[in-house]
Amino acid sequence: MSSQGRTIVRKQGMFFALACLAAAALLPPGAMAKGAGTCTAGTTLRLSAPESSQGSLLLIEVKSAKPLSEVQGDWGGRSVPFWREVASETRRKGLLGVDLEKAPGAYALKVTGQTTRGEKMSCSATVTVRKGRFATEKLQVGKQFVEPSPEQIKRADEERQKLRDIFDRVTPERLWDGKFRMPLDGVTTGSNFGRRRILNGNPGTPHGGVDLPGTTGTPVHAAQRGKVALAEELFFSGNTVVLDHGLGIYTFYGHLSEIDAKVGDTLEAGAALGKVGATGRVTGPHLHWGLTVERARVNPLHIVKLLENE
Repeated sequence: MSSQGRTIVRKQGMFFALACLAAAALLPPGAMAKGAGTCTAGTTLRLSAPESSQGSLLLIEVKSAKPLSEVQGDWGGRSVPFWREVASETRRKGLLGVDLEKAPGAYALKVTGQTTRGEKMSCSATVTVRKGRFATEKLQVGKQFVEPSPEQIKRADEERQKLRDIFDRVTPERLWDGKFRMPLDGVTTGSNFGRRRILNGNPGTPHGGVDLPGTTGTPVHAAQRGKVALAEELFFSGNTVVLDHGLGIYTFYGHLSEIDAKVGDTLEAGAALGKVGATGRVTGPHLHWGLTVERARVNPLHIVKLLENE
């Protein structure tokens, strides 16, 4: 490895550094923007921001003059689940996830449903997706870092498919209750979301989560109530836990030194699920925290901000 490569790799262990460019355009505005959509009489649709960027998350709110029995959304063929607002029969909320690699452009959002009396309602809006601002690292490294063995490739592919199968399953009910929290006490931000490495001239996949600073053994907490969908060692992310929060929302916790949960467990918000470590393909201890919303890889810091008033 060149001296430049060694310097950059050492820096990767310094997770107390400032967030990279991905964090610069971190959160969409928290206030709901009025007049975001066109609806049938007596119904309004509002979005947390008029447009979005790759890897971000939008909050949708539907309000009706009459009690609603069901609401569902579609955004470019991707389902947008809604949940009932607390103590309100006339309000629904949903999360629209913009995948990290979704092509920039304008996409139609369609929301349909009906009232408790069977009256149909619908809303439509256009959500513009901008190109994300993500960091790129170019490294010259040893072949062992870019040329895994056939056995390692086979294992990684099988694990990747296993995760896809998990994220494809949508628990129809909302399992979480209240706002989402950061999984590490005292940590309020993270870095490297969307970062792409170019190793020896070969571009890799973008970094699908945020890196949170922590020393080995630091307790890792569930971001919200959920059911453990995976708890095992994986090739890239080491000891890993995935929580299903319902409605297609999953949080991912990687590189743990220990796993303190098992598949099928229901964890309450804040429950310890493991400890920070450096397992898997990493250069130093930290927590890799990811969020998937209806199969879209999005910055998990957004859900903490958007649902802070739940």
